[in-house]
Amino acid sequence: MADWKSNLIDDDDGIRQVLASTRTIAVLGMRPEAKSDRPAFYVPAYMSEAGYRIIPVPVADPTVETILGETTYRSLAEIPDEIDLVNVFRRPSDIPAHIPDILAKRPAAVWFQLGIRNDDAARRLAREGIKVIQDHCIMVDHRRLM
Repeated sequence: MADWKSNLIDDDDGIRQVLASTRTIAVLGMRPEAKSDRPAFYVPAYMSEAGYRIIPVPVADPTVETILGETTYRSLAEIPDEIDLVNVFRRPSDIPAHIPDILAKRPAAVWFQLGIRNDDAARRLAREGIKVIQDHCIMVDHRRLM
């Protein structure tokens, strides 16, 4: 893709377009109900209440079988359904290990939550045609823009 930089989204119109075109969100690093005080639980719970389908990928909680009534998966590639967006709750240094899994699933967009930024990973995903939003809270932006 010649203009891969256009896939690096950091403006309200671009964020609004990503949110409007998203129906199914896989949450990489989601936490279970027992950790409901953590953003990696309550942010996806909010998005579920807002009408999005949430598919949990609880990397740090591998024994959890369901979250928010949805079956959990150990990797994005295991998810049998199409996903529109991967919402990432992982440390920036952990993201490179997930790039092959993200590329195997080919979502339209990847969203690194507030405080999470990995420019190398973002560039690699953007070059593959995937829209990337970094260092933004999907819940805050949804409330503000939708």
